[in-house]
Amino acid sequence: MSDSHPLLPTLARIAEALERLAPPAPAAPDLGAADAFVWHPGPPARLDPVPRVAAVGITLLQGVERQKALILENTLRFARGLPANNAMLWGARGMGKSSLVKAAHAAANAEIPGAIALVEIQREDVRTLPDLLNVLRVGSRRCLVFCDDLSFEREDADYKALKSVLDGGIEGRPANVLFYATSNRRHLMPRDMIENERSTAINPSEATEEKVSLSDRFGLWIGFHNCDQDTFFAMVEGYAGSFGLPVSQDDLRRAAVEWSVTRGARSGRVAWQFVQDMAGRLGVRTNA
Repeated sequence: MSDSHPLLPTLARIAEALERLAPPAPAAPDLGAADAFVWHPGPPARLDPVPRVAAVGITLLQGVERQKALILENTLRFARGLPANNAMLWGARGMGKSSLVKAAHAAANAEIPGAIALVEIQREDVRTLPDLLNVLRVGSRRCLVFCDDLSFEREDADYKALKSVLDGGIEGRPANVLFYATSNRRHLMPRDMIENERSTAINPSEATEEKVSLSDRFGLWIGFHNCDQDTFFAMVEGYAGSFGLPVSQDDLRRAAVEWSVTRGARSGRVAWQFVQDMAGRLGVRTNA
């Protein structure tokens, strides 16, 4: 089409009108505005700052000393700019998996102020992880992307998106981003789903390998297990001591046993809930 074609002015006006109608490009997020954010894929996509993270001090987490040492060391390496691994925290419910992630983030920032921003992504938004990484990639601040209670019922688009992110793809995982996830399932999928694949596949071993390959992509794989009564007492006494509850050890333990029996479980979550109840009955504020 020549420069003098009669349609050119009309086409130019159409192009200008389309540009006016198009939404403006999203502004780059200010990752220095807070130490934690929640990812909302939109539209429009945005990172909402979290003024205060609901976290407990890492010293209060009892019965998970090995797990605590591993995740804290990995997080501190990342905060210092050293190589670190994506981490999967899996196992028994209520044993402090998500609490440990938030506590390790707080501990790292206490040692190196402002080193890491915690970015939470919801399970249902996992398929937008590549979009989130593109947003974080342009920044210089180190970001710990966290997905709580991650699991899959089938090999869907979310599953494949996460595999691609953990593999890094052609661009590679951004150097300023680390991914932590928690799950009650060791391989992120129900055991019966894996067994069904094994029983119906032409090559059972290959089918099983495909289903567990996602969990293998986490360099750090940390298990959490049900606690015994002594560990449960240590959890309860740690919380009670931190809040200064005016109660004897014998009375505290007796009440804790009764509480755990009525709940049918012993875990860090049950210990926390018991101490919150005890503090309320004793008129002690915990600010929790």
